[in-house]
Amino acid sequence: MHDLPHSAAADRNKQPILEALTRILGKQGAALEIASGTGQHAAWFASAMPDWTWQPTDADARMLPAIASRVAEAALPNLRPPLLLDVMAPRWPSQGFAFTESEEKFDAIYCANMLHIAPWATCAALMQGAARHLRVGGLLITYGPYFEEEVPPAPSNLAFDEDLRARNPAWGIRRLEDVAAEAARAGVTLQERHAMPANNLLLVFARH
Repeated sequence: MHDLPHSAAADRNKQPILEALTRILGKQGAALEIASGTGQHAAWFASAMPDWTWQPTDADARMLPAIASRVAEAALPNLRPPLLLDVMAPRWPSQGFAFTESEEKFDAIYCANMLHIAPWATCAALMQGAARHLRVGGLLITYGPYFEEEVPPAPSNLAFDEDLRARNPAWGIRRLEDVAAEAARAGVTLQERHAMPANNLLLVFARH
């Protein structure tokens, strides 16, 4: 485990996010995680929510072995091997994998810290994919930094946004109102906003 890619931020935020998820989600269901990264969240959440089946995915094929190693180490019956999934692909997961018929719809889709380190087009793709793959009443839950109208931005988020845009002009912290508008266009409605540590937000969208 010590040789695997590790995110210090994921370690810091996994418990506050878990506490929010346990309040928001039902007692059981099937969850699809987008942009699982190192797989730390997937292993933590699946361990704490044994009645939820957790499907990790990532768009970077190089991350799949690390996630698979964490899945194997966790040895949990409700934590599935990772799949390659690029939200921009016309079908989820990406070529070479396929959901079984029972896996085509999920009770929840979880996506942390993706929208600000990806081109803006991924937001619409995420919302459209959520509309396709969530059951009616299912929830899309996103986590990360956002800017909001009439809410003074935290200096740390302003600095982070400047750094992101210097690294890649297509990146940057997104406006909550813009994200909500993309969701609405796809048929997914923003229902809840939860303030989280370190000036992050956890947003809950519902498919109707």
